Amino acid sequence: MQIPALRRLRRSFPDAHITLCTRKWTRGIFDDADFVDSILEILPDESFLSQVRKWRRERFDLAVLFTNSFETALIARLGKSAKQFGYANEGRSVLLSNSIAKPLWKNEKHEIHYYLNLVEEIERSYGIEIPQIEPEFGLTVGAERLAAARRILDESGIPESSRVIAFCPGSTNSRAKRWPTEYYAKLNDLLSVDSANKVVLLGDASELDVSLEVVEKSTIKPVVLTGKTSLAEAVSLLSICSLLVSNDTGPAHISAALGTKTVVIFGPTNPQTTHPIGARILREPVDCAPCMLRDCPIDHRCMTRITPERVLAAVNSELDRI
Repeated sequence: MQIPALRRLRRSFPDAHITLCTRKWTRGIFDDADFVDSILEILPDESFLSQVRKWRRERFDLAVLFTNSFETALIARLGKSAKQFGYANEGRSVLLSNSIAKPLWKNEKHEIHYYLNLVEEIERSYGIEIPQIEPEFGLTVGAERLAAARRILDESGIPESSRVIAFCPGSTNSRAKRWPTEYYAKLNDLLSVDSANKVVLLGDASELDVSLEVVEKSTIKPVVLTGKTSLAEAVSLLSICSLLVSNDTGPAHISAALGTKTVVIFGPTNPQTTHPIGARILREPVDCAPCMLRDCPIDHRCMTRITPERVLAAVNSELDRI
């Protein structure tokens, strides 16, 4: 959701050296990105002072804080960046050279506009005039990583002639966001009747139990890659898949940004502000959704009323457009 803002920043400062500061595990999303020049990793369990020292060595002229935390603003200030732009959240205004008020429309527009608005404030401050254009979402994956992804599929027994369809049946932060595993299993069987289709399950190692449930309930067994790939490898795999079916998760956003056909099943969360741009959204308009709860206290009707046959129709419609 920050990619359009990062791309606009690149357009605003075409000759600048742009460094993306991000956690080590997310690096695989951005390794081949054409809108950043380098990546500054935050290592697991890295201390606050270590991060400050890294920033001081870089001698940044401008820090753009897409995060909302007090700590990141303090790192930018103590790291001696010349200017710091960020939203006035968590009492951090005193740390920012340019503190931006949170827009009144924050919960009414898609999240991409929240980040784009910050870059537009920077443009105004620097006197940069950029014509209004449609937000750009694209992510790219280099040839070397594409070849590595193809090898993973080869080693999993999936021939190059296959139409690869990925499922992300888990979700690391909410059980309520999960479409039932028996529904994923039924969808797998409906798709796998066509021998040209090969279904692979992707996700974090913490979601392996969900993937194994899908396998157990499937008649035709999908290939399990859940927990077997790094994030960088998962990104590369998504880029060569024909389509992804997913709950409301991070991989759905990545898939859509890669240009892969993406079908996302929404339940307790609000697609108005956070849906993956370019994805096909399936949602059942029940009175209790969006509730934003991590566990459903009743019968999970927002998800169970979305049938495998309905998702199959959406999948086939998207595949027909390839």
